[in-house]
Amino acid sequence: MDNTIYHIPALAEESMEALAINPDGVYVDLTFGGGGHSRLILERLSPQGRLYSFDQDADAQANIPADDRLHFVESNFRFMRSQLRLRGVGDGQVDGVLADLGVSSHHFDTAERGFSFKADLAAPLDMRMNRKAAFTAATLVNTYEQEALAALLREYGELDTTYKIAACIVRARATKEITTVGDLVEAVAPCTPKKDGAKFLTKLFQALRIGVNGEMEALKMALEQSLKVLRPGGRLAVISYHSLEDRLVKNFVRCGNFEGKVEKDFYGNISTPWEAVSRKAIVPTAEEVERNPRSRSAKLRVAEKN
Repeated sequence: MDNTIYHIPALAEESMEALAINPDGVYVDLTFGGGGHSRLILERLSPQGRLYSFDQDADAQANIPADDRLHFVESNFRFMRSQLRLRGVGDGQVDGVLADLGVSSHHFDTAERGFSFKADLAAPLDMRMNRKAAFTAATLVNTYEQEALAALLREYGELDTTYKIAACIVRARATKEITTVGDLVEAVAPCTPKKDGAKFLTKLFQALRIGVNGEMEALKMALEQSLKVLRPGGRLAVISYHSLEDRLVKNFVRCGNFEGKVEKDFYGNISTPWEAVSRKAIVPTAEEVERNPRSRSAKLRVAEKN
């Protein structure tokens, strides 16, 4: 499979610079996908270097390069620490952790995965990153109580009038089960604004995808585990694509927690296990956005473990 078709990695060179790669070091790519970032890391490693690349989607395995230094881990990155231990990598032995949190182009463009309302309205409402899991977006919209559905849309989609949207879905599913992308689009049609309808549906689909895959919980777990597995001076580099992810990463790097609660030492300095490598998030250049429009919302945050 052509990995450039599968997914074009965002902020590729910037993330490599952020990791400050030690050729003999141990690195973790939490989101292998098309393998773009992993290949760039391998280019910078010596024969002694090692790379552990995670992906829970079996489709990604078609992109694994033949390289003895690469160890592919078919797993959700929420299990990073235990999976590394199984492979002989203990706490404090990793030099760098990279996560590109964006959904790959492959997922959006493969209609039968049900990630996009732009591909095929007849596609099943699926959205599973791990196709071995039983819980799909169709399961979610057909079983969640109205209050729980509204809460999910508010928290993960940052949508307005979520109770009204949830009511539309509940009303529609009472007539017939919502099983396809088109069924969902039709169900929320009464709530879809005439202006910015695509933006509304994008947020709706984002919320359902995050809920189906437990993305925010997985990200929190991975960030907490990165503190354990990284050596002092090791680097964490995270590329996020929406405000929910970026806020978590920003707070964690700045304060060492997800709430943004600032704790200070005796001298009034903010107490955190991290040292931010760049004060602001690194964003793509205009040239990169022109080459790869899906990179336009990417933000890279980099921190070094104290």
